[in-house]
Amino acid sequence: MPHHVDIHVGQRLRSQRSLCGITQQDLAEQVGVRFQQIQKYESGSNRISASRLWDVAQVLQVPVAFFFDGLNEASAQSDMITDLMRDHETVQLVRAYNKMTERRQRQLCQLAEVLRAS
Repeated sequence: MPHHVDIHVGQRLRSQRSLCGITQQDLAEQVGVRFQQIQKYESGSNRISASRLWDVAQVLQVPVAFFFDGLNEASAQSDMITDLMRDHETVQLVRAYNKMTERRQRQLCQLAEVLRAS
């Protein structure tokens, strides 16, 4: 049975990798493992060593602490975000949103509210 910390770190890894648009294969090649190992890290079934976590953080351009953020906050909201980030369309939408200007982001939110109400 995977430890809850390994599961959390794996979920953070999967979310950040998806947001960066990096495949499991690409990440595996950059850190020197097989893509199956990345799958195991992401599921929490295998623990990530400190040195490997450092390598992964460098590739994903986040501090190592990123993988532990929210660990003590076992909230429904963080579970919901993790579930949403598994959906390909959600990831595409987040990427596009992050590339927009602030004005366009506000307009998109307004459009979403109109569409939700109809």
